[in-house]
Parts: sequence; C-alpha cells; structure tokens
Amino acid sequence: MAAPPLGLARRVAGVFASPAMAHSGSRPQGLRPGLLPSKRWSGVVRMGAVVGGGQEGEEDEELRQTKEQAAARRRWETLIREQKIKTLTPREAGYTFKLTDKALLDVRPSNERQKAWVKGSTWIPIFDIDTSVDLGGLSKKVSNFVMGGWWSGSSTLSLNKNFVQQVEEKFSKDTDIILVCQKGLRSLAACEQLYNAGFENLFWVQGGLEAAEEEDFEREGSQPFKLAAIGGVSEFFGWTDQQRRQAAKEGLGYRLVFTGRLVGALVLLDALFLGAQRIGPLLQEMQTH
Repeated sequence: MAAPPLGLARRVAGVFASPAMAHSGSRPQGLRPGLLPSKRWSGVVRMGAVVGGGQEGEEDEELRQTKEQAAARRRWETLIREQKIKTLTPREAGYTFKLTDKALLDVRPSNERQKAWVKGSTWIPIFDIDTSVDLGGLSKKVSNFVMGGWWSGSSTLSLNKNFVQQVEEKFSKDTDIILVCQKGLRSLAACEQLYNAGFENLFWVQGGLEAAEEEDFEREGSQPFKLAAIGGVSEFFGWTDQQRRQAAKEGLGYRLVFTGRLVGALVLLDALFLGAQRIGPLLQEMQTH
C-alpha cells in the first residue's frame, strides 16, 4: 500500500490520539456521520443484522421484514448521529489500520473472505454459509437457488449466534475495533451488537470493501476486493457490474477471458443440441425394432 498523504496521516493520528474519544461529546477530527447504504437492500434485517437469502412469498412476512428493516435503519442512524459508532471511509480505514495498532475485524461470510481479505485482519463472521441439512435448511437453499442464486452465486446464510462471545474472547471491550464487511450493512449490524454488549470504541467502514480501491488496504487472496461477493453464472461470464468496471480498467485482455468462456459455452450448447437431434431418431428407430 502506498504511503499516505501527509494531511490524511495527520488526521488519522489526531483521530486516535485519545482512548477516551468514543465518549467525547464533540465530533472527532476527520470523522463524520456517514450516510447509510441505499434502501435497496440485498437481504433481510433479522436480529439487528442483514441476512442474504430468498424472498418470502407471503405478504405478512414481507410486511414484517419491511418493518424490521425500517427499525434497524433508525437504530443505526441514531448510533451514528450520536457518535456511538464512528464512520470511516475505506481509505481512512486503510491508513488507520496501517499507522496505528487498531484492530480490523472482518465480519463477512467465509465465501467472501476466502476470495480476498485485508492482511493482518481478524475474521469473525456475523453470518456464515448455512450448512444445515434438515428439511427447513434444504428448502431455503432450493428457494435461494431458484430465486436467482444460480445467477448471482448468492448463498443462504445463517446467523452466528456466538458472534459477540467470539469477539469478547479475542478483544477487550476498550479495544478500538474497525469493522468491515463487503458492502457495509453487516458490519453496521455487527457494530450495533457489539455496542449493546459494552464495546466502547467502534468504527464502521462505510460502503465496505466493495467501495475500497486496491491501494486502500494490503490485500491477500485471489480476487480484487470489489469482486469478492460475486459468483454464479454471471461471474463466470463476466456479466456483473463489478467485472465490467474492472474490464474498463484492465483493458482488452480481461475482456477476452470472458469472451472465450462465452464462445466455448455456445459451442458446447450447439454440440449438445446437434447431438440430441441425432440421438432422437436413433432412439425412435430402436423402439420400432
């Protein structure tokens, strides 16, 4: 990661100069209440956090979910407005993590973490891949796949009921903790849970790793931060917004990879179609004999 601009380095140093900052009545230098993510949420708010998964078919369930979303949004806005949770941009978070001894807690599920993570960060997911094999769990997985999981690669997630306990085992409650996820929603929900559990110094990365540039953090893993949450058919063919933006940066070579995949898939489908046309008459002829 490149050295920080002098002005930003001074801001970061000033922001974290006092351990009592989280209880200060005035706004810390360099920080500001950030806007919450768009109302076009990709999941459902449950127990103060965001769960990915399929849509519920019944109107009363949808109404309940809408009310939960609105209630959680109001709680989070209050926590930020009252400076009980501080806001950092990805760039500020990257330099803060590099220049201070503050912890960076990644709360993303394992499928996102495995693709890209910040070097030196701690991983404790607030939600993770649902591995249940009971009838209810299987039903959710099928519903998620049918409702678009095959295209987007989204997985059914389950709440980590031991999240707060696992964080308490790792950090004392006066530790400065920077929380990050992929888009900012789950980390904000995690901030709320930790604040309610008595953690004093919490910092939320607005927009998450998807809003970060590669130079903001020192990355490990096979994928750029912005691509860590995509999957499915759309990822394979390079049809996601994130990949199109990446292609605009990297040029023709990046596009050719996905063009080759598309051409190969079309050739395979054509071969399967021709094969079916030839096998059909043969099967009919066998039946007549």
